[in-house]
Amino acid sequence: MKERILLFVPMYNCAAQIGRVISQLTPEVQELFSEVIVVDNRSTDDGRTVAAGSLGKLDLPSRLLMNDQNLGLGGSHKVAFDHALANGFDYLVVLHGDDQGNIGDIVPYIRQGAHRETDALLGARFMKGSRLEGYSRLRSLGNLLFNAIYGLVAGTSVKDLGSGLNLYRVSALENRWWLRNADDLTFNYHMVLRSIAAGWKIRFFPISWREADQVSNVKLFRQSLKVASLPIAYAFLRRRYLEADYSKSPQGGYSSTLVFEGRA
Repeated sequence: MKERILLFVPMYNCAAQIGRVISQLTPEVQELFSEVIVVDNRSTDDGRTVAAGSLGKLDLPSRLLMNDQNLGLGGSHKVAFDHALANGFDYLVVLHGDDQGNIGDIVPYIRQGAHRETDALLGARFMKGSRLEGYSRLRSLGNLLFNAIYGLVAGTSVKDLGSGLNLYRVSALENRWWLRNADDLTFNYHMVLRSIAAGWKIRFFPISWREADQVSNVKLFRQSLKVASLPIAYAFLRRRYLEADYSKSPQGGYSSTLVFEGRA
């Protein structure tokens, strides 16, 4: 029986990029996936219109969902994780909608079956074989420093804390501890620490990453403080950290509305 892989594309104000992202899904790439969902976090640009038009050209089932309230990047992940669990998918691939990553970087690993040997395949921008374009040296050094700190407290090598190209085994998500992750951009940082604590088998792989016309939603100083606080909590208050709920727990839950459906 063919395994079912869901492709999840989170999007916020990516009208200029989302068409390029979906165009990465060539017929050969589409063969690997059973469905693609774009989860829009209430964009204020024309991203949904562009996404619907691009999804309609695909030869596989697709859906465009819009969050019922602002859920953040982490909240959009929770919408997608719930969708994967509720619909019997075996694996979920995350590809950010801002066109910084390339789906082609993970395709060889899926074709080789490497995903079947792990609970998570995590794209890494800062390991041997990775390729960065338009990324400042200062930001690279900052990321390498945080990778080292997180790896030190977690007791294992950490090559990236939150690239936009990852794969998860859906069965590993069943106990839903990820609902306690933050809903903001630090969602993936929690995923790394908590998945390591949960005993997940994780493999990092090198990816290409570029910055061109993307619009950053990151407030760097505040983000850095949050990122720095997590390994401290993990190192000195591990049990409390792992049990803590960093989510906003939005009223009404992590709900979304179907905006477009293609080739159902």
